[in-house]
This record gives sequence, structure tokens and C-alpha cells, in this order.
Amino acid sequence: MPDLDTLWSSLRPRRKVRGIAATLLPLHPDGSIHEEDFVRHVRATHACGLMNAVNMDTGYANYLTDAEKRRVLDLTRAALGPGVPFVAGAYVEGKEGDLVTLYRREIEPIVERGGIPILFQTSRLHGRPAAEIATVYRQATEGLREALAFELGRMFAPNGEIWPEEVFVRIMEIEAITGAKHSSLDHLVELRRLELRDRYRPDFAIYTGNDLGIDMIEFGSDYLLGLATFCPELFAARDRAWEAGDTSYLRWKYALQHLGNVAFRPPVPAYKHSAAIFLHLTGRISTPTPHPRNPRRPDWEPEILRACAERLGLPLA
Repeated sequence: MPDLDTLWSSLRPRRKVRGIAATLLPLHPDGSIHEEDFVRHVRATHACGLMNAVNMDTGYANYLTDAEKRRVLDLTRAALGPGVPFVAGAYVEGKEGDLVTLYRREIEPIVERGGIPILFQTSRLHGRPAAEIATVYRQATEGLREALAFELGRMFAPNGEIWPEEVFVRIMEIEAITGAKHSSLDHLVELRRLELRDRYRPDFAIYTGNDLGIDMIEFGSDYLLGLATFCPELFAARDRAWEAGDTSYLRWKYALQHLGNVAFRPPVPAYKHSAAIFLHLTGRISTPTPHPRNPRRPDWEPEILRACAERLGLPLA
């Protein structure tokens, strides 16, 4: 790992940041998809300059049926209109059969709707040799114009794994995979990913998934964050300030990071309930309902999230 002097010298000010929000899936109290709220939130995210990523962990990909995931894809395409890019998760955990075939079945409807697939990890590949993992990813993405990989810490979901460096390098060697979301929540691990990227494939995008370290954009990461779905317009403002060298960047950095520290406290998967509460408090969705199988926050959660919204200057519903 670099010492502090080396670290500060690696800062990349005035860099244009590529921002993607892992879009929360709003739900009715009965657990069904709130389609109107979802479409409105997708459009608002796009309007402020961020790309949407749907059927992600933030969108309850591990709980949705195949039919629900297809419906989310259709709603996203309709909300954005033709030609607007979006990312969508390819989730195969818990399914039986050949892994390449399973991934291809998930990828096909995403590509058909003009989306960019991002491959979730599966516990079936945990601890497997680097060559084996890379072969599955290479065959699953063969012929695609673009795909992303998802490296997910187990604090988010048990199917996740922070790969050994050899695996990460092998993934970067796959031409169709143009970037990876890295969610270790560890600055030092992600800094090492950036070093490997710069050494082996400089055009490969590292999208930080560190909701506890959104400052990773300062060192060369882009982002694909669940936290960005709470207030995408403020993430866009922060990104513009960083690119312009505007000191207002610091205001957004610290206020948004405070929100991340609150919302992504243990148990981490309960952040999705925090997101629903926050979006409801700020008048963006109709109900604060999480998925019935998702961990829940305590009854006093609205109070601490209200304070976060006020710190960010957001009006309350």
C-alpha cells in the first residue's frame, strides 16, 4: 500500500466522474412493485445526470422473481425512452444448472432492452481457481459489446466474495468486461484495485461501491452506489464541483458521507429500508416500505434520517 505522501500525490482533481445510482425499487405495503414511483425515480435519476442501475442489491435482486425482474427491465426501458443506457444485474444465486447458461439467460433480456449487464457473483464459484472463474465470466459475456463485473463484500450478501488479486486481473483481461463494481468497503483494497487497473488495463473502469468511502472518486474510481439513490441530484452536484475544482465539493462530500455512515451501518442490508424511509421523507416515493424479506431498521429511523436530510438542505414532505 502507498504511504500518505504517495497517496496524496495520486489525487486526480478536475476529473470527470462517471456516476451510476443503484436504483431503489419502491414497493407498495403489500410488497408489490410501486410502478409509478419507480418510473418517476428512474426518470429523476437520469434527469440529474446519473445512470440508473436496476435489479441490483438496492433493487432487491436477491428477492425478486424472474417475472418481477423482467417487469423492472420493461419499466426502466419505458421510463428512459429508446437509446438511453442503463445497467441491470444478472443474478444466478440459488439456481441449478450450468453457470454459463444461467448467466446467459439472465443477460439476454437485459441486452434485448438495451441495458448493460453486470454479473453478480455466485457462491458456487467461491474459492475456485482464477482460471475457472475467468472462464465462466468470459464465456458468459462472449459476443457482448459491454458488460460489468460485480465484486461484492459478504457484509452485503452471502453470495459475494472479494476476489484474490489474481482473479481480479483475470477478469480485467476479458475484453467484453469493461469495468467492475468493487464493494469491499475498504479504501486500501480499492486503492490496490486501482493500481492493478492502471498497470494492466488503464481503460478499465473501477466503480466504487464503498458507501462508507465516497471519496474514492478523488483517487480515480467512478461509482455505482446504493447511497446515490437517496439523493442523485446532490451526487451529481458533487461530481460537477469536483470536475470544476469548486470548493463546494467539500460541502457535498461530508454531508453525503454522513448520510452514508448512518444508512449503511450494520446490519448493512437494512440500508434499503433506510433508503425507502429517506425517499419517503423527502417526498420522492409514496411509502417507506422495504421488501418483506429485507432486514428492517428500528422505529426511530425516520428521526435520524430527517436530520441527515436537513443537513443536506433537502425539503421534507
